[in-house]
Amino acid sequence: MFVQVGGASGQVELVEPEDCKRFHVLCGVDGSAPAAVAEALGTWAAGATEDHVWIRVEAVRAAAAGRVGPGWAEEFDGMLGYARSKGWLNEAGDAIAAHVEFTG
Repeated sequence: MFVQVGGASGQVELVEPEDCKRFHVLCGVDGSAPAAVAEALGTWAAGATEDHVWIRVEAVRAAAAGRVGPGWAEEFDGMLGYARSKGWLNEAGDAIAAHVEFTG
C-alpha cells in the first residue's frame, strides 16, 4: 500500500490498501523536503524528519475501512510490528515512517 499525494489539488489517497508488504508516500507535489510533503499530507501526517514523513496509523485504518477483506487488520498489525522492529513506528505506536517517492 502507499499514500498518494496529488499535485495542485492536494488530494490524499490510500492506494492498494490490501498490500501490507510495502509502505511509502508517492508525491506529485513539487519539492524534495519531507517537511513539505508532510504539510501537503495535512491530517494524514504526524511530522517529518529529513529522511521520511510520519503517517498516522488511524488515517491508514480509516482510509482502508470498507475497502479491504477480512484478515486485513491482522495483516496491518503485522506490518506495524515489523515496522516497530525496524524503528519505523514512533514510540506511541500511532505513526509509521514512510519514505517519499516523487513523481516526475
